[in-house]
Amino acid sequence: MAEKNLESYSAADIEILEGLAGVRKRPAMYIGSTNSTGLHHLVWEIVDNAVDEALNGFGNVIVITIHKDGSLSVLDEGRGIPVDIHKTTNMPAVQLIFSTLHSGGKFSSKVYASSAGLHGVGSSVTNALSVYCDITVFRDGKINHLRFENGGKLVTPLEVLGTTRKHGTLVRFKPDDKIFSTTNFQFDVIANHVQESAFLLKGVRFVVLDERTSQRGDFCYNEGLKEYVAYLNKDKTPMDEVISFDGEDSGIKVDIALQYCAKDYGESIYSYANNVRTRDGGTHESGFKMGITKAVNDYATENQLIRGKIKLEGSDIREGLTAIISLKIPEQMLQYEGQTKQKLGTPEAVAIVSNFIYNNMTYYLNEHKEFAVSLVKKCIDAQNARIAARKAKDEARSTRKAKVEMILSDKLTPAQSKDYDKNELFIVEGESAGGTARKGRNRIYQAILPLRGKPLNTDSISKERMLKNEEFATIINTIGAGFGEDFNVDNSHYGKVIIMTDADTDGAHIQTLLITFFYNFMKPLILKGKLFVAMPPLYRVSKEVNHKLVYRYAWDETDLERAKKEIGAGYRVSRFKGLGEMNDEQLWESTMNPASRLLCKVTIEDPVSAAREISILMGNDTVVRRQWVEENVNFNEIDTFVDEVK
Repeated sequence: MAEKNLESYSAADIEILEGLAGVRKRPAMYIGSTNSTGLHHLVWEIVDNAVDEALNGFGNVIVITIHKDGSLSVLDEGRGIPVDIHKTTNMPAVQLIFSTLHSGGKFSSKVYASSAGLHGVGSSVTNALSVYCDITVFRDGKINHLRFENGGKLVTPLEVLGTTRKHGTLVRFKPDDKIFSTTNFQFDVIANHVQESAFLLKGVRFVVLDERTSQRGDFCYNEGLKEYVAYLNKDKTPMDEVISFDGEDSGIKVDIALQYCAKDYGESIYSYANNVRTRDGGTHESGFKMGITKAVNDYATENQLIRGKIKLEGSDIREGLTAIISLKIPEQMLQYEGQTKQKLGTPEAVAIVSNFIYNNMTYYLNEHKEFAVSLVKKCIDAQNARIAARKAKDEARSTRKAKVEMILSDKLTPAQSKDYDKNELFIVEGESAGGTARKGRNRIYQAILPLRGKPLNTDSISKERMLKNEEFATIINTIGAGFGEDFNVDNSHYGKVIIMTDADTDGAHIQTLLITFFYNFMKPLILKGKLFVAMPPLYRVSKEVNHKLVYRYAWDETDLERAKKEIGAGYRVSRFKGLGEMNDEQLWESTMNPASRLLCKVTIEDPVSAAREISILMGNDTVVRRQWVEENVNFNEIDTFVDEVK
């Protein structure tokens, strides 16, 4: 072994990245990724500043414009970013905010009673990752302007361009294509995001303009969360009107809207703290569940609708419920669990929300007796179905345990490893493809579960009927983490669950049905990034060179033309109509080998669009579904975006 030079590491090797250089060197640390998701994170940082102004009562119109040159601008009617000199740094405040991490007015409750959160980075990160960032501030009767270029270098110091009666801030930036894999802003992504904000900010108008296509989105909801719930339940069968309550306790503003749907067996609860979606819930969701459970149980008991000591469980009461919980919390009380602000940790929120929903829901039930009686009956039906499902499950564990094990042993080819995080479960379309996958798999880490026929549509059946379906029962037992409210993603026997079907319409339909099942009964699997769709190739281009077969796989027509050029004259093209047409070696190297395969990760970026689209696509209203397809699918040019996972 060569002798190490212990003196080779000295102070001269310590690199200091001044200003915003650190952001450019490690952008994913600040925005998560440099793909389309990270690109749009730049937009949210600027929009959040405008939202915080509106949240605190300054301005009620926010305009986002996608420009033809690839830049994007955000205009608000807030107070305007301060332009006076900051005493400590001796530079204009607006320059400080856009050029220094951990600077801004949100750290002080004197400036913002509540805000979208202490990101600590915000506008400066957008500036750091842009070709240019141009800021115009309308404040105190003046038009103030400054400009940064090449990742945050000040090229135009603060200047006064003229006078104005307007107030607010205009920020225009162009992302750096040397940083991002794509700099193409997506209109739908931005429109969906700001529509969610419009629901939460009652009376604030969001306008999205796309100069490239002349598309326009205009969102303003004077009834706020009531319209949010109505939008989510548009294609369902409501039992009653949307119920909404708002109030304030101990400085925390509470806004809740909810509605029950008669033929809906799931629950959809979306929670927010200071307009930031808390994907993993937290203390406000816990308080809501406690309060509404107590309110319905107390009403049912007092009106002798349930007898004895048997109480309705929370899951019985929340079946068919869509609810939005939005809290505005003062800065000094705002707490999150973890680093990602996905789960609210403010302890006061439990009692405040619990008492708030209990008192208001109790009053509402007493004032609307016909609805209250129907609701309790629905909850009792849910309770009976839950008890029947538990009984069937207990029977399976005892008298039918051997049969369940026989079904599993007949279908599942398990992985040998007990390192669950590394294990992969392939849910495969058909016995033929399942047999090929068994031969070609990595036996240590990959398990194979073939399906017979098409799964049921779980968006329109009860939990009890789902459990009686052999295919779904097998999936639940194989994953080993429960289902529904009892599902615990940490108990999953697999780090990846991969849906592998033929690349045709039947395969796509099976994918959709399975994704709907996971969305309804194992949603945390999606939220934790553990559900994927395999992307088998459509073609193989090959020819023999010096008695050796040379070949390339192709996933679409563009890939096919590229493969033809790489192989050269004399090639042969094979078209794979299904997984069963591949031999085990081909299936392994093209679709199952982590070093060469393509996987599409299933994600939920926006609960508004996700809930609505599943309801439309998997619901019973064929007219609404056809209209959605005609408006959203271009059959002449369909682009498929996949994330490569190796």
